[in-house]
Amino acid sequence: MTDTITTESKSSRPRRAARKSNTETEVAGQATAKAKALKPAQAAPERQTKASMVEALLARKAGATLNAMCEATGWQAHTCRAFLTGLRKKGKEIARDKDTTGATIYKLGESKGQGAAG
Repeated sequence: MTDTITTESKSSRPRRAARKSNTETEVAGQATAKAKALKPAQAAPERQTKASMVEALLARKAGATLNAMCEATGWQAHTCRAFLTGLRKKGKEIARDKDTTGATIYKLGESKGQGAAG
């Protein structure tokens, strides 16, 4: 007769802790909602993102060069151009013009479809 010894596998892991139930999450959410309701309403400052910085540069009357966008965001030139393409795909109109030195100036125009009636 042979004796068999059972050993635990070394690859077995301890069980994970159980997640909070939905009711616990809802109670926690209600507590924070009540705390927010008690505080006076404050306008949260708009988050300053690189995308909003570029849009602000483009919205200026003078517009922005590719170099100015790269310096403001730390992005590389191809990333800035890709962002401009993304704005176009979202329906924003990007106007291009050249300055006296030959650098391209980008300006944000009206959104497509909003100003046109027809």
